[in-house]
Amino acid sequence: MKFAYQITPAIITVAIALVQPKAVMALSQPEVSKIAEQITVLIQSKKPKYGSGVILKKDGNTYTVLTAAHVVEVKDNYEIITSDGQRYAVNYSTVKLLPGVDLAVVQFSSSRNYNVAKIGNSDKSEIGETAYVAGFPAPTYAINQSIYTCIDGKITANTSKPLRDGYALVYSDNTQPGMSGGAVLNDKGELIGIHGREDLDTKQTKTGFNLGIPINTFLRLSAKVEVNTGVAAPNTPVATAPKADDFYIQGGEKYTKGDNKGAIADYTKAISLNRNYADAYNNRGVVRYKLGDYKGAIADYTQALKINPNFDLAYINRGLARAELGDKQGAITDHTQALKINPNYADTYYNRGVLRDKLEDLQGAIADYNLALKINSNYAQAYNNRGFDRHELGDYKGAIADYTQALKINPNFDLAYYNRGITHYELGDFQEAIADYTQALKINPHYADVYINRGSARYELGDFQEAISDYTQALKINPNLAEAYFGRGLAHYDLGDKQGAITDWQKAAELFQQQGNTQPYQKTLELIRKYQH
Repeated sequence: MKFAYQITPAIITVAIALVQPKAVMALSQPEVSKIAEQITVLIQSKKPKYGSGVILKKDGNTYTVLTAAHVVEVKDNYEIITSDGQRYAVNYSTVKLLPGVDLAVVQFSSSRNYNVAKIGNSDKSEIGETAYVAGFPAPTYAINQSIYTCIDGKITANTSKPLRDGYALVYSDNTQPGMSGGAVLNDKGELIGIHGREDLDTKQTKTGFNLGIPINTFLRLSAKVEVNTGVAAPNTPVATAPKADDFYIQGGEKYTKGDNKGAIADYTKAISLNRNYADAYNNRGVVRYKLGDYKGAIADYTQALKINPNFDLAYINRGLARAELGDKQGAITDHTQALKINPNYADTYYNRGVLRDKLEDLQGAIADYNLALKINSNYAQAYNNRGFDRHELGDYKGAIADYTQALKINPNFDLAYYNRGITHYELGDFQEAIADYTQALKINPHYADVYINRGSARYELGDFQEAISDYTQALKINPNLAEAYFGRGLAHYDLGDKQGAITDWQKAAELFQQQGNTQPYQKTLELIRKYQH
């Protein structure tokens, strides 16, 4: 039987060097979150489509909400849901898209009293300062409704030369789909931007390159849409030369578009302008990691850590690069150091668990999966991997419980069906095993190993023709599967087709020998000798 456990793709994220907090003016995360919750709204269409917005102004019973243009750019029946759960229809004729930027204003009417945002000066937001992003993540498998969320992070760039659509503010907050249009607040609870983009790499893992449009950009354009907030845009001098931040944001944009060499060049320019730009070193390491230059990536992460010894994400990323080079123990050490700095990374516990699995430390791996699940109870992959380890330790009941929980969270998790099928098989429950394998194949019809295992379960029940069908299907997907030839040979023999059995066994023996699988090779040869004449 072949098991499968899933490894989380490289967690390549962006963070920034820590700075001393502003002792007098700064509010705590709960205080900022409370402010943000009162001014943040959910914007939902009938499709459904989810986004967020910020209450910016009240005029009588009319409220003006600022959001990202891409949240409301398609004409539809939108609703605004406020902090008290009230729903208000949006008259689409009131939607105004700002020219040249990804911003829009919408309006709703209510006799209730809602708070409006206090506007800050985004021009003064600097690298290293705390940034909070508030919004409503879109529903997922595990959570079937949008729930208000406020995430903290750090500003990693505030550029003088914005990207397309006005994006100029970069922050490390781990944002999610659905939060577009939500508030970006500073540590005084002031609105400094509108969130618009969370970045995913090709493996769908967060890179941490999150983008917003500075609130001052809106203030300078607000007259064009006739929105008077009562706050004038500050008269900030225009930068005459590129800043390190400008190259940093350009590097991130090029990375998301697949221009890795261009991204490295821009991060290198940012570093040349700011030798202590830990984020630029970290991000250049990210790109080098993606290009397979793991040694170069490690050098960059190490430099970032020299600048900021508390840079938890640089430890995580260096650990991932070390794992790629086969240094599992060094990777574990880096993940452990990151968790000492910030013990709230479920993915890091998970990845350390995977590394411990590879070192055959099953109990240590289970302990890590437990910690990951304590932080994120909807972590389907952690349930799957813990189930795998419990199976290996003989706890079949516990393994089945974990696989089942993984499938409750993600009903399309083919690996969990596959692994649960194996456990049912080893318990002698062949019908349940077949049911699990069949479900896995509905999700992924090109999973050759599942066909082999379902064929084995059908063979055990005496259904030799169906077993042959499964083994044959596996060989159509991969003609070099010795196990499929061996199993099909057994089924042919039990149906009285000795020549068909010997032909399959001869091919299986050839493949087992090529693969260096001595024991199954010898067993297959014995069958050939026994039944050839």
